[in-house]
Amino acid sequence: MQLAEIHVYPLKGARGLSLARSDVLAGGLRHDRRFMLVDEHGTFLTQREHPRLALVTTAVSSDTLTLAARDDTVAVPLRPEDGARRRVRIWDDAVDSLEVPGNASALLSSHLGVRCTLVYMPDHVVRPVDPRYAKPADQVGFADGFPVLLAARASLADLNARLERPVPMDRFRPNLVVEGGAAFEEDRHPRARVGEVAFLMPKRCARCAVITVDQATAAVAKEPLRTLAGYRRVGNKVYFAQNLVPDDEGGIAVGDPIEYLT
Repeated sequence: MQLAEIHVYPLKGARGLSLARSDVLAGGLRHDRRFMLVDEHGTFLTQREHPRLALVTTAVSSDTLTLAARDDTVAVPLRPEDGARRRVRIWDDAVDSLEVPGNASALLSSHLGVRCTLVYMPDHVVRPVDPRYAKPADQVGFADGFPVLLAARASLADLNARLERPVPMDRFRPNLVVEGGAAFEEDRHPRARVGEVAFLMPKRCARCAVITVDQATAAVAKEPLRTLAGYRRVGNKVYFAQNLVPDDEGGIAVGDPIEYLT
C-alpha cells in the first residue's frame, strides 16, 4: 500500500488543497484547518448548514492565505498576529482564537448570506483530542475531533459499486488517501505508519450530511449517505474513513509506503 493523495483544508469547510508532500505536526498536517468561520455567537460554521462553503477556494503561499468566492478574492496573513481575541465554540470545545482583520469576513458573509467572522487558531492554543481516544498531550486544530483523517480508495470503490452514480473521494474530505489493500481494511488495525511517521488509529469516522454535498457545485442530495447507512451503520452512526493521531512529527510524501500495524 502507498500514500496516493495528501489534502489540507486551511479554512474549515472550504475547498482543500492537494499536495505532493506535507509536514505532520502534533495537531495535524501543516496549514490544515487553522482558520474557521463563526457566527455572531462564536459557533463554528460548516457545510452541514452552509454547503456553499464548498465553493470557497484556498491557496497558500509562504506567508499568505488567499480565499476566493465567486469573482471575489481576498488575502490574509497565513499566521495572523493581530486581531481581537475571541472565544469560539467547535462542538463541545470552547477555544481561544484571533479574529482575522481585513475584508475576508465581509466577503465570506456575502457569499454565504449570513453574517460570519473569520478566526484563526494561533500555534500556542492547545485544543485537546478527546481523552477517551488519545494521550493527554494530543491536540487538534479546528478539525471536528481528530488531527488527521485517512480514507482508502478500495473502500470508496466498494461504496461506489453500490451507488447508481459514483462519488469522488473529495466528498469525504480526507487528509490522506491510501492506494492498495482491501476495502475497509483500515477499520481493522489500531495503528499505521505512513513513510517514517507513525499514527494511532483510535476510531472510525462517523459521517454526517457533509458527504451529500457535491464539492464542485454545492448541490445537496441524499447519496452517498443513504447507501452508506445501509451497510456501514452501527447504532445511530454511519462510518467511513479512519481518524488518526500522530505519534510524532515528520514529513510525508505521495508515494510513501503505508503499513497497518497491530
